Amino acid sequence: MENVLKKIIEQKKISIVRYKKDYSENYLLNNISTTLDFFDFTKKMKLRYEENKLSIIAEIKKASPSAGLLVEKFDCIDIAKTYSENGVSFLSVLTEEDFFLGKLDFIKNIKKNVKIPILCKDFFIDTYQIPLAKNYGADCILIILSAVDKELAKDLYQTALNLKMSVLIEVHTEKECEFALSFEDSMIGINNRNLKTLDISLDTSVKLYKVLKDHKNPLISESGIHSSNDIKFITENTKIKSFLIGESLLTSEDIPSKLRDLIK
Repeated sequence: MENVLKKIIEQKKISIVRYKKDYSENYLLNNISTTLDFFDFTKKMKLRYEENKLSIIAEIKKASPSAGLLVEKFDCIDIAKTYSENGVSFLSVLTEEDFFLGKLDFIKNIKKNVKIPILCKDFFIDTYQIPLAKNYGADCILIILSAVDKELAKDLYQTALNLKMSVLIEVHTEKECEFALSFEDSMIGINNRNLKTLDISLDTSVKLYKVLKDHKNPLISESGIHSSNDIKFITENTKIKSFLIGESLLTSEDIPSKLRDLIK
């Protein structure tokens, strides 16, 4: 199978060039929005961990390379309101344009209507993208270790911290976990999906938790979570209490009922 991640990153480079023509980095840094409320994503999730509460990071995305179009009548504000009104504490908003049909505008529009922390879910490969994301209202950025080299990962992390944004470091292998532990102020997300092949296994969270268990900030299990049994499998085999869930919510005919099922 073609390396999906490589394909996405090549396209992302092109979209960044387009943004740079519209907004210089200096403009973004001088213009970081003061009209939007910003939240400490990491701190809020850590508080929920300490209170022994499960956290759902509910994802908003129109499509994905693995599942195609997920939501035909897509309304990001309506989805965000439904999540928020049914106990979701955090949002993940897909902003990648070509493969997930996302837009940074989704975050800005949601932020004006829903007051909970938002992760900008994208492929961050240039520090320029961080002030760009903050200008649109993002509280947290994603660094996928399989998508960047070590020096770039460090630069992305430090840039985000300098702009008072939270960071989610995403891992899929033991080697990536060992490096992720050096990002002490980040959350770490274990992606159960192999981004190169799109194969999924919840055993990935259990296996990698053993490497990450001493990290001081929250660990998050991502992808492939479809039921309360999936959550139970992970919580019984690890101390993970946070779950990033997208497709099983978005394709549900009754999102409130699905959320209740997931956390029962």
